[in-house]
Amino acid sequence: MRISIIGAGRVAYHLAKVLHAEHQLTQVYSRSFERAQRLADQFNMQAIHSYAELNPSVDLIIIAVSDQSIPQVIQELHHYVPNVLIVHTSGSTHLDVLKQVHTRSGVFYPLQTFSVEREIDWCSTPLFIEANDLIDQQYLLKLASSLSEKVYAYSSAQRLSLHLAAVFACNFSNYCYDMAKQVVDAQSVDFSLLYPLILETAQKAVQQDPRAMQTGPAIRGDQNILAMHQNMLNVMNRSDLSQVYTLLSQQLVERHQSK
Repeated sequence: MRISIIGAGRVAYHLAKVLHAEHQLTQVYSRSFERAQRLADQFNMQAIHSYAELNPSVDLIIIAVSDQSIPQVIQELHHYVPNVLIVHTSGSTHLDVLKQVHTRSGVFYPLQTFSVEREIDWCSTPLFIEANDLIDQQYLLKLASSLSEKVYAYSSAQRLSLHLAAVFACNFSNYCYDMAKQVVDAQSVDFSLLYPLILETAQKAVQQDPRAMQTGPAIRGDQNILAMHQNMLNVMNRSDLSQVYTLLSQQLVERHQSK
């Protein structure tokens, strides 16, 4: 399959890396030509300066840019490649954003967190596809199945629910790790001592219902511990962490009182 990529960030990099092995990557465009050139050099692609240089005979164009940039990108792309299947990789952007402009449109969303310095296990990464046309959906299904063992044809509404859930499960939980590190750093305590606890909590979350696995002073109603923790945060002059601690504790109590 001949594929071009719009974007040169983390998602574009990882997609190019995995697609390069089985497919023909042709061109890459980015607002930063230097970034496009770096990606092109790694995966034997042509970096281009404008959409006007796009090859209209490719099989697929993947838009891997920020969500807010997608509407403008599809408006511009459509003029130069009106007959090419174009997909975005967003979890929260509705298919209609593409479909209202470009008939052959679709979604190719990997449910994963991407960092350039970390490898991705594509075989176990869920891929979600959607297309305006059944034939194009089968096309995307074939492509997705060449990368992952977990491929799903989900609607835009279903995909949005996953994206929201991912923010809680990934982005917010990672920020909780960050807050935890700030607390122990203030007392010169090694953050790695929390690694076994973090890993065990994650294991329980994927093996059992997270609600059933919840522990901690809030749901035990241990007011002494809650007050002690709040006092420590006040001494640290960390009203920001204190607010988060109070809100989450209150939410935990309300959640588990409703059992």
